Amino acid sequence: MSIPISAPFGEFLGTALLILLGNGVVANVVLKGTKGNQSGWMVITAGWAFAVTMGIYLVNSVSGAHLNPAVTLGLAVIGKLEWASVGPYVLGQLLGAFFGAWLVWVCYYSHWELTQDPDAKRAVFCTAPAVRNPLANFFCEIIATFVLVLGVLAISSPKNLIPDSGFAQGFGPVLVGLLVWSIGLSLGGPTGFAINPARDLAPRLFHSLFPISGKGGSDWGYAWIPVFGPIIGGILGAIVYAALWPSP
Repeated sequence: MSIPISAPFGEFLGTALLILLGNGVVANVVLKGTKGNQSGWMVITAGWAFAVTMGIYLVNSVSGAHLNPAVTLGLAVIGKLEWASVGPYVLGQLLGAFFGAWLVWVCYYSHWELTQDPDAKRAVFCTAPAVRNPLANFFCEIIATFVLVLGVLAISSPKNLIPDSGFAQGFGPVLVGLLVWSIGLSLGGPTGFAINPARDLAPRLFHSLFPISGKGGSDWGYAWIPVFGPIIGGILGAIVYAALWPSP
């Protein structure tokens, strides 16, 4: 017997899995005493790509698996999602990201006290720039999220699919994962490629609220960049796609 799942709850589940696996790979790399400690940026970007893929597979049939307010808002702007659905979708994403952050904290419970660097602990939950230049960091997030939403729409376009093949449903999430991997490798260096307001804001809030040993500050002065940069980039990516390749 199956239990009906609403679209916002699907967004909650998918985003929770995204954060569990995505922030989880960061924890594995940066926290002291883990099996993957210091394994590097390639592991982090690959882990995030796989996290996105699995999150989409989990709830694609339920909600479309946006897992990202920037995607949700971009789709609403070009008429591919009703505006009435935006609030419930974003709320589900934020709650799911917060829950996913809690799961990461639980999984790596023994490693918080072992890790002395507060910046490493914060990095498990949210992004920070390699070089702090707010304007440059802001535009980097805009550009990276522009590429994300433009690429997601291109991947799912019927014009790029074999007719009646089921390709989008079956293999599309893998292609989106590869897109995220490409963004991380090519554009993730300056800011850590948040490209998702929920992915950064809700775990940052978790970091701020929960008793993590020696965690330091949550860097709220930077937090607006991985929220508003992706929102602007996502909307622009959707608008450009709709203008260049309008639906019939």
